[in-house]
Amino acid sequence: MDSPGVEVQQRCHFMGLRALANGVLTFNNVRVPRENLVGKEGDGLRIALATLNTGRLSLPAATAGAAKTALEVCRKWASVRKQWGGPIAQHEAVAQQLAHMATTTYAMDTLSKTLGALADRSDRDIRLEAAAAKEWNTTRGWELTDTALQIRGGRGYETEASLAARGEPAIGIERMLRDCRINRIFEGSSEIMHLFIAREAVDKHLEVAGALIDPKLSMVEKLKRLPRVIAFYALWYPMQWLPGLLTWARYRELGALGEHLRFAERASRRLSRSIFHGMVRFGPKLEKKQAFLFRAVDVALELFALTASVLRAQRDTRVFPAGVQLADGFANTARVRVDDKLRDMWSNDDVALYQLTGKLMRGDFVDLEQGAIGVPFSAQDLEPQTMESYFAEQHQQPRTPPYDGAGLDDSDGARAPQGHARTHH
Repeated sequence: MDSPGVEVQQRCHFMGLRALANGVLTFNNVRVPRENLVGKEGDGLRIALATLNTGRLSLPAATAGAAKTALEVCRKWASVRKQWGGPIAQHEAVAQQLAHMATTTYAMDTLSKTLGALADRSDRDIRLEAAAAKEWNTTRGWELTDTALQIRGGRGYETEASLAARGEPAIGIERMLRDCRINRIFEGSSEIMHLFIAREAVDKHLEVAGALIDPKLSMVEKLKRLPRVIAFYALWYPMQWLPGLLTWARYRELGALGEHLRFAERASRRLSRSIFHGMVRFGPKLEKKQAFLFRAVDVALELFALTASVLRAQRDTRVFPAGVQLADGFANTARVRVDDKLRDMWSNDDVALYQLTGKLMRGDFVDLEQGAIGVPFSAQDLEPQTMESYFAEQHQQPRTPPYDGAGLDDSDGARAPQGHARTHH
């Protein structure tokens, strides 16, 4: 950062993770010594993608750790906070939340450990598993932190500094909520993770039958490839039905947990059929049916977490016998979500909602926004600046001195360079 020509024009500040060093940088004739290269010249994209994998390894572990902390706080708090004649843990409304926190934390911890074990094997490509663990854990982590704040009530919403100032234990659930929300955005947003996993789910179908839905190919070309497609699906499709009838005898050595694995096997074949039916029904438009694809991914993620949790509980029976009950509890709730998502793939209001959004964007519902303070910016004001326009603007404007951080006011976490007014809308 002290290289000549590198200037920090502005530090960015966020609702959480306030130690982040993101900022607006400018480079003016900056020379990079060869010994400063990370990897070889031209390897930038490969290194960046490898870094993403590393991030997708760390986030499942970080969110699992945060979930454990939230669970500990809520367990202790619910045992001493009395309401309606007894500790709140004894009331069903809170007891259900605590049980959900415990079973989900077990599954999050399991996915983190499973992913770590896979990463240690040099013969494995873990991009798909890393994306799946990242997406599932960060989503569940946000939900559990929100639940923790709800259980803690007003003390969860209060900052730890305020709690300490009035003599209460300084537990920053509010800070956890602000910090963990970014997890669903960086290292690949939830939407990007769903699209990436969905692409993997349909990859084999595209390889086999993609030509039949390719609008660029003529009918003659499609007919030439039809026999190969028929030969593949004549064997594949029946297999998605028949083994499901034979699963009743499998995994019996796992006792009660075996039923969850039998469910997972049946559900995975049902999911395979649904994806295939989606390709037949939607054809080339399938890639735009993101609600359909996202539900398919959600089913796959739940089955991943369910299977990993059951296998861990069975493997760790001696060292952690309570894991059997946690895995069983988690699997029961996961099965409900799987059934719901599989049903919603075909029974939903996706088309109606998409049409409604089209009317919203045309301005049909703009009167709905009346009566509020409003946003003092037009849609054009909100449009992100392109790199081309940014650099063109920099060449036209006189150089500004670098931002050295002087005059910071961190009393509320929002800072501005000295001499610049902070505008509030």
